[in-house]
Amino acid sequence: MAARIPAEERLTNLVVALMSTEIGLTKQQILDNVSGYRQRADAGTRSDALEKMFERDKEELRALGVPIETIGDAADPNDLREARYRIPQAEYDLPSDIEFSPAELAVLQLAGSVWSAESVSGDAQSGVRKIRALGIDGDEPIIGFAPRITARDAAFSPLQDAIERSRVVAFDYLKPGEDAPRRRTIRPLALVDYEARWHVFGVDVDVDEDRTFLLSRIVGEVKVTAKSFASSLRDGAGERALSGLERVASENSALLEVTPGTEAALRLGRRATSASQGIHVPFVDVHILADELASYGPEVRVVEPAVLRDAVIDRLRAVVHAHADAEEA
Repeated sequence: MAARIPAEERLTNLVVALMSTEIGLTKQQILDNVSGYRQRADAGTRSDALEKMFERDKEELRALGVPIETIGDAADPNDLREARYRIPQAEYDLPSDIEFSPAELAVLQLAGSVWSAESVSGDAQSGVRKIRALGIDGDEPIIGFAPRITARDAAFSPLQDAIERSRVVAFDYLKPGEDAPRRRTIRPLALVDYEARWHVFGVDVDVDEDRTFLLSRIVGEVKVTAKSFASSLRDGAGERALSGLERVASENSALLEVTPGTEAALRLGRRATSASQGIHVPFVDVHILADELASYGPEVRVVEPAVLRDAVIDRLRAVVHAHADAEEA
């Protein structure tokens, strides 16, 4: 039996494949040649199940901002039976009027040092070769879709697997300020990346309501149960999760004073709006934002809300105490 390809690797291979062609790939070409689908087909997975998996993968990638383009019949654009799919490389091209300072280029070069041609998995390279064997050539080699450094939470893979199989999961979840984690049981519907942190969105079985959980607060292993749920619940779940997070962020705003020209100014300025005293930054979770602001040290000062200012001060004091204890030891 062929080895099971993890969901995140299948998504990576799909991105590589869709960027390797200018004219696009049909659904059947993708299922026959892209690693992750091909192994399942060889193992006897039904074609309708593979097609549904591909549709879910497309939705997830689009929710992450990957511009997958559907090319239908020119005579009948609504006829998608022989549609082709691609990721236009022009969507990733930087505008010609963008320039970088020497310091910014240094940061980009440092970030780029963790990527290389060797970072592409063997299956991804094999998939591109098979696609090119069909007579569909890419403009240039595709590199750097699997970083050597990964910050993915341990809970990601079992949750993604449970979403694909429509299985209920259970895990211990520790919220800030609580002494012990609480057991949560959910029907997982989507994994979404918001403000560089992964969240799982689903239905909390105990209260039968939608809930969103931060993966970094999941304690221990995720248990995938044998209890299933209707796969139709996943339809549009990624969009609902992101809109919910955006709604929460729009209702919470921090007023900050930031030193110009610093890392804090660069990072916070991307999602901030100007204010008479500084900048307004929307946020979803006060504890997450406090962690970030404390990492900037003297580059940022919290004007309001008071609960955020107190949380940042507590973190800075903890750092001071930790260093004092280390010196005494």
